[in-house]
Amino acid sequence: MLPSSSPPVPGAAPLTFVCLHYWAGSSKEWQTVGELLAPEYGVLAPDLGGFGGAPAPAGGFTVDAYADEVAAYIAARQLQQYVLVGHSMGGKIALALAARQPLGLRGVALLSPSPPTPEPMTEEDRQGSLRAFGKRQEAEKTLRTITARTLPSAVQQQIIDDNLRASKAAWNAWLLHGSRENIAARLQHLSVPCTVLAGDQDAVLSPSVHGLETLPLLPEGTHLDIVGGAGHLLPYEAPEEVATLLQTFARQLPPAAN
Repeated sequence: MLPSSSPPVPGAAPLTFVCLHYWAGSSKEWQTVGELLAPEYGVLAPDLGGFGGAPAPAGGFTVDAYADEVAAYIAARQLQQYVLVGHSMGGKIALALAARQPLGLRGVALLSPSPPTPEPMTEEDRQGSLRAFGKRQEAEKTLRTITARTLPSAVQQQIIDDNLRASKAAWNAWLLHGSRENIAARLQHLSVPCTVLAGDQDAVLSPSVHGLETLPLLPEGTHLDIVGGAGHLLPYEAPEEVATLLQTFARQLPPAAN
């Protein structure tokens, strides 16, 4: 996980971004974004249970169990002001936690999020993904499919390694259950500002999915920003654009309540 790098702010706790990674990924996807945001903001990125070598969540692999895990992670670090940043699977988890109106939450930033409704996925794609578990050739194929910008070889290897390091239980649980969960009704309780960022070349979740399935459930005035020429892995493909969006979003947040 990344350490918080925010300096002390007189009279106020520093704002921290708590960043949740995509399915079959790890906290390492936030490394460059975190470096770009330092030292103005803190950045924390846990490995979600079953990924990045992290143990399974105590409550299993449901969206709520993951949200419980993230809530405990935040509480253990005594964060007083934070923004949840969720990428893909992490986006759905971020929304589930935000709907609980946790103390200290200032906003939610979603990057190519899995929608609150069941994720659009054909049964053929679901079964193909189930069969792909643990196969390097399939991990390499997935990398080519979900990215649009050319990435350094070391980053490509990291993405492949994370894919292969996922536990089978976590892998299958998301495909069979988590991606199908519907938390839409809860979002009426979402009361903090939100923003959404997507790549126009995303082959997993196109911008139209966010417009149809996610934006209508978010607070009025939530923006959907599009990154040209980028695919699904925005923190790897477009770290500068992601960091700029988060900086702008943070600066536009209303003052924290005393």
